Amino acid sequence: MTLELDRMSKDELQKLRQDVDRALTTVEERRRADARAAAERAAREHGYSLDDVLAAQKKSGKKNPPKYRNPENPVQTWSGRGRQPVWIKEALQGGRNLDEFAI
Repeated sequence: MTLELDRMSKDELQKLRQDVDRALTTVEERRRADARAAAERAAREHGYSLDDVLAAQKKSGKKNPPKYRNPENPVQTWSGRGRQPVWIKEALQGGRNLDEFAI
């Protein structure tokens, strides 16, 4: 597309400038929308929605490995971070030492 700017009137040139300025301000929004649409198509091709993929990514954060294990129920573990589980609290209140539960 070639424009013959020399043949355009002042009003036409100013209108063209406004159109160009408007297009420039929305180019990032359009590119982001195109990228999202492509990502949604790719997710759909694999049987997922884009929201499913993004939600799974958020959930797959790095977990801290367990540092303590309940000797009475080895399935119960604790990383040492966050709230203490009930079995740890009860053992500590009963006079036991946290080091006794270290893995």
